[in-house]
Amino acid sequence: MGPISWIITIIIAYFVLGIRVVNEYERGVKFTFGKFVGIMTPGFKIVFPIVQTWQRVDMRVKAVDVPDQDCMTRDNISVNVNAVIYYLVSDAEKAIIKVEHFNYAISQLAQTTMRNIVGEVELDELLSNRDEVSGKIKLIVDKASDPWGIKVNAVELKDVALPADMKRVIGKQAEAEREKRAVIIKAEGEVLASNNMAKAAKMLSTAPGALHLRTLQSINDLSSDQSNTVIFAIPIEALKALEGISNMGLKALNKKK
Repeated sequence: MGPISWIITIIIAYFVLGIRVVNEYERGVKFTFGKFVGIMTPGFKIVFPIVQTWQRVDMRVKAVDVPDQDCMTRDNISVNVNAVIYYLVSDAEKAIIKVEHFNYAISQLAQTTMRNIVGEVELDELLSNRDEVSGKIKLIVDKASDPWGIKVNAVELKDVALPADMKRVIGKQAEAEREKRAVIIKAEGEVLASNNMAKAAKMLSTAPGALHLRTLQSINDLSSDQSNTVIFAIPIEALKALEGISNMGLKALNKKK
């Protein structure tokens, strides 16, 4: 094998070693002698060994778990918070050149931002307005990571863990709140019932004979009762009528005498 054959073989091997395939969801950041020269799009690419280097960047959305953070709320309650952040690389050049290990950087930024935002809200707001707190974290992280070529899609608080004694206090508070609502509902029901009873009494008092009909209805209801004891309520109008008859009889007797 002559020198020319060796040279041709070396050249072919050189180009073969430089063959690279960039997937559809990736971009390649190419450097020549350490200087950025361009972005490699998906497809079959050539990188000249020794002279050029490149770094592969995944452009898909990534879900990164933000580790548990011990935070202190504005009302001095210690809580343990964890979250998940969804982001993607919008600019492969910046993600490689402007920041070292952007995955690690975005995770650290999310942790510190989460602690700061939790420290600005009270416990009740943190528990009841998670979406609002998550939105604040997302806004800050997205703005801070923009120079790195990172786009933050969402930040979601997964869990807010409270100390055991605080859980007991919140449980008692919730129980007291339920009891208060029950008392209010019962009082409102009694007011409605009394109003209806007053209306019914007014209607019965203004309609002649209505109380007697109501009495007969009560007697009819009692007829199907198995009890041996019956308490019968006589309308006051009937008592007044008997009293009037009695008085008239006494007056008649007195006149005869």
